[in-house]
Amino acid sequence: MEARTFEIKTPLLTGGRSQMPLARTDLVTVMLNYYTPGRKNTLHNHPGEDHVFVVLDGEVTFYDKEDKSTVVKKGEGILIPGDWYYCFQNTGGKDLAMLRFGARKEKSGVARVESSGRVRGEDATEYEHVNGDAIEGKFWRLV
Repeated sequence: MEARTFEIKTPLLTGGRSQMPLARTDLVTVMLNYYTPGRKNTLHNHPGEDHVFVVLDGEVTFYDKEDKSTVVKKGEGILIPGDWYYCFQNTGGKDLAMLRFGARKEKSGVARVESSGRVRGEDATEYEHVNGDAIEGKFWRLV
């Protein structure tokens, strides 16, 4: 494998979210998560994969399985251990952009476990998507 560059860019949306894979090795993933105001995800964990989220724009509130909240603002980050259940919501009143770094301890075959018990395998690609209406020709970029 060789070194490669990537651009921190995702479509602007009228609503919803986007999750853009930027780079990946066997051990590390880098993604750009973009959520419009109020948008949230579901309670889940990533067995064997630690995550770091760094807020590039906006504000986000993370919640654990006991509903304890932690607010993370632009220029701040949070480390989530692999077996920790969490969810987050854009609580900043403007679009949220976060870099998401994942570091796998080992391949387990399971990439994500929902609190409901639903499991996503490591080979699943449904996270690589735009869930919302993209504004044609308009992008969020780190400037």
